[in-house]
Amino acid sequence: MNVPPGRPPATADGHIVRAGDLTISEEPILSARLVVLLSGSGTLLQALLDAVADPAYGATVVAVGADRSGVEGLARAERAGVPTFVTRVKDFASREEWDAALTDQVAAYEPTLVVSAGFLKLVGKGFLSAFGGRYVNSHNSLLPAFPGMHGPRDALAYGVRLAGATLFVVDEGVDAGPIIAQVAVPVEDDDTVDSLTERIKIAERRQLVDVVGAMVRRGFTVEGRKVTIS
Repeated sequence: MNVPPGRPPATADGHIVRAGDLTISEEPILSARLVVLLSGSGTLLQALLDAVADPAYGATVVAVGADRSGVEGLARAERAGVPTFVTRVKDFASREEWDAALTDQVAAYEPTLVVSAGFLKLVGKGFLSAFGGRYVNSHNSLLPAFPGMHGPRDALAYGVRLAGATLFVVDEGVDAGPIIAQVAVPVEDDDTVDSLTERIKIAERRQLVDVVGAMVRRGFTVEGRKVTIS
């Protein structure tokens, strides 16, 4: 595997981040660099912004990108003094051109880790070539069950007794990459899509903060479908 562009993803205490047979760096950096991608209100982003306010967390949100302008997630970033950018699909002649532009925008901030936090666009091969193994996404179901846009709705319709959230490494599939962590949320008899979604969001935010923090502080490996935090 080739070394991807951008700042080598060493962790705050100098551990090596590995993906497959790739050794990225042995030199410590003061704080891991997070680029967060989103499409909406940015509640997952806010959880990360609150976490990185503590230097002991070991990371800094260096930029927030979106596929649409005017969303609350961008406003949250701006209020926190974090640089933002917007890369809209409709501004490009092809999806491949959009993917290349998004890749360049993210690479400019030299991220240690790229976090999809409610980003509703599938990236392409160019983006995954640049950030594969260190692009993670949070999804509101217990994958591989209920991928796609409507995890809580589909879970309720199926009649499961446990729903939840999954943090995973993004690959070329739809919500199909190697699983990093999962958290279960019981389904109550009187749950609606809205009530279940809100309870999942609470667990999802906690998991995202805890696991991303562990990844950047301790390092991690991706071997096939197995992700191990050191």
